[in-house]
Formats: sequence, structure tokens, C-alpha cells
Amino acid sequence: MISRFVFMAFLICAVCQAYGQSRHTRRARHIEKPDTSIVAAYVDSLLSYKAKSDSLFLIRDSLCVEPERDTRLFRLFTPLTFYYSVAGNIMALGDAGRDAVETAVDDVLMAAYLNSPDRVVTTEDEITEAGELHEELTKPLRHDVKYVRADDVMPDETPDFPIDIVVEKPNFWTFSGDYYLQFLQNFVSGNWYKGGESNYSMLASATLQANYNNKQKIKFENKLELKLGFQTSRGDTLHSLKTSEDLIRYTGKLGLQATKDWYYTLQLIAYTQFMRGYKSNDPKVYSDILSPLNINLSLGMSYNVKAFNDKLTGSIQLAPLAYNFRYVGREALATQYGLDEGSHTMNDFGSECTFDLTWTFSELIKWKTRLYGYTTYKRTELEWENTITFQFNKFISSNLFIYPRFDDGSSRDDHHGYWQFKEYLSVGFAYSF
Repeated sequence: MISRFVFMAFLICAVCQAYGQSRHTRRARHIEKPDTSIVAAYVDSLLSYKAKSDSLFLIRDSLCVEPERDTRLFRLFTPLTFYYSVAGNIMALGDAGRDAVETAVDDVLMAAYLNSPDRVVTTEDEITEAGELHEELTKPLRHDVKYVRADDVMPDETPDFPIDIVVEKPNFWTFSGDYYLQFLQNFVSGNWYKGGESNYSMLASATLQANYNNKQKIKFENKLELKLGFQTSRGDTLHSLKTSEDLIRYTGKLGLQATKDWYYTLQLIAYTQFMRGYKSNDPKVYSDILSPLNINLSLGMSYNVKAFNDKLTGSIQLAPLAYNFRYVGREALATQYGLDEGSHTMNDFGSECTFDLTWTFSELIKWKTRLYGYTTYKRTELEWENTITFQFNKFISSNLFIYPRFDDGSSRDDHHGYWQFKEYLSVGFAYSF
């Protein structure tokens, strides 16, 4: 009975052992099969790349090449770039003049192109377009070297003879001027069907300027204008020669700079005429030297005008405080110029403005304008002189002069009121400097 029990226990243990061994075998077979294939593939890839990479070291050992000094190996350590020469060298017949190092580098790059094309970062064309880091010098740099003899070198000792240093004082003055002499001739025969009379006229003008500007704060401008014109006409039986234009005028401005273009300005204007003035077939004298003489002194501000690329230049004077002095030497002309009868002088205070501008349209056409106004709030003087110059060449020009004037301190005319007007057109010689 006991032996049967022992036999049955032995049999059960043997069956369990056999079952456990078979289960362990199946589990081992189930795990061992995939591990072997993955490891084998991984090892094969490492061996392949190792063989390709180690070929460089084999070549180095055979050719005694030092990779850190052979610049042909740089393509293996820079971002992967597609070089056209790699495929061309491999497909060429023979070695195409390559040595073992170049052949090995081309083989490694070609393997990378075929196995990992997605890792190519750039191409040879993109590198060429980027350019080089510097430009190679194609020509040698030569320096001019002056050779001197040793005894030609000046000693460092101070010379015994005196040295005079001359420092010239800067010249802040500028001078300019305009001159012209012009004529007008008109002939009409006695039997001309429309009538008329022959006449001759001549006009001479000179404008001189002397200006001081120290480029800091002070500016002093001076302008002298001289004009004298004559005319003759057969219809005037009393005068063989009469003045058509007669002016002596000085304008001076002393300015202290306030801003870039504005100046505090003290301005003086004085004007009279050269000769007596007549009208046709009238013996009365209408003007004479110092009859009248006008002097205007004003205090205000002046603005320098520069516009349209310096084609429009000049100055604008605005004076809220002005003093005007008038002198008439001929007592008979006193009332004609606003003075009391029997008086020679007149003084009054008021406001004054002066616009003195030049607009150069081109080298051939230039417009000069002067607008002068003075008022005492009881009487007003307004003068607007316009001269349009047509410059034919350096010495020949033509002038159109238009001059309206208003003065309610003079005698009133039945036709024009207090307005006066003058105009002429002339052609002749002109010179500027």
C-alpha cells in the first residue's frame, strides 16, 4: 500500500517537472527568436558603417595622412551637402586623377546620399551663391616708399633763426553791383498818317552793395541805388531835355541775430534826386535835389527769405516803430509834398514795412520787387517797384519797369486820385559783378 502511494507521488512529480521544462522551453523559444534577428540586423549595420568609416583610417595608415591637416576631409564634418563632383567621379572611367583619400571620401558621401537622402542639408549651388568669406587678392599691394639719405633728415633741434607766423584776419565783407545803360529811339515823320512825334530816351542805373556778416550775430547791409534817365521830344518847345528817371537812394540795415532767419534790425532809408523835374511845355519845377529829401529810421525785425531752392531770395523788414523826416529845399514845393506852407521840414512817427525780394526764374529772366509802406495812421505812403530783366547774353539785356505808388499826403488828382503810375521798357548794355 505504501509502495503504491510512493509510486504515485513520484509519477506526479515527474509529470510536473516535464510540464515545467516544456513550458520554459516554449517561453525561451518565443523570446529568443526575435532578439536574435534584431541584434543581428543592428550589428550588421554597425559593421557596414564601421567598415566605410574605418576605410579612411586604413587609407591614412597606408598613406601616412593626418586627418586633422588634410583639408580634403572637411566635407565629412560639415553639414551634409550634395556635391556634384561625387557622382561624376564615381561614374568616371578610371580613377579620374583621384588618390585614395579622395576616393574614400567620395564613397562615404555617396553611401550617405543613397541611404539617407533626407539628411542632405544644402547643395553646392546654394554654397556658391552665398559667396566666399573674403575676396582673394589678385594683385600685389605696393606702397610708395621714399628713400632719403641719412644726412637729409632734419635734426630735432630748434632752429636759431626766427620764424614769422602770419594769421590773416577773416574778411566778412562781400561786395556786388549791377549796372546797365539803355536807350530807346522812336522816329515819326511829320506827315505820318496817325500822328505822333519822334523822341529819344536814355537810362543809366547802378546798384552797389557792401554787406558785412560775421556768421555769428552781427549783420550790416548797405545798398546804394542810382538811376538817371533823360528824354527828348519835338512836342516840348520849352525843354530840350527832361528827366524820365531820377533817384538817389541809400538803404542800410544793422541786424542782431535772434533766431536762424530773424534779426532785430535798425533800418535807415534816405532818398532824393539828382536834377530838376519838369513836365512837357510846363516851366514849373516839380522836384529838385533835396526837394524833397526823405529819411526814414525804423526799429523792428527782419526775416531772411530763401525759398524754392534759393531762387527766391531777399529780406522782409517789419517795424512797428518808425520815424520819418522830410525836407523840401524849395519853399514853393512845400504843400505839394505834405508840408505846411512856408515850412521846409516835417517830422512824424508811424509804422514801416519793406519787402525787398529777387526771384530768379531762370538764367535769362529775373524779377526784382520792392514794396515799401509807411503810415502815420493819418497819411500813408505805398511804393511798389517791379523790374523784370530779360538777359539775352552777358552784356545785353532788356528791362520792364512797373512802378505804382500811393500817397494821400500829396495833392489829389482829379483822374487818378492819390495813385501815381510809371512804366517803361528799355533795351541796352548791362553788366554785373
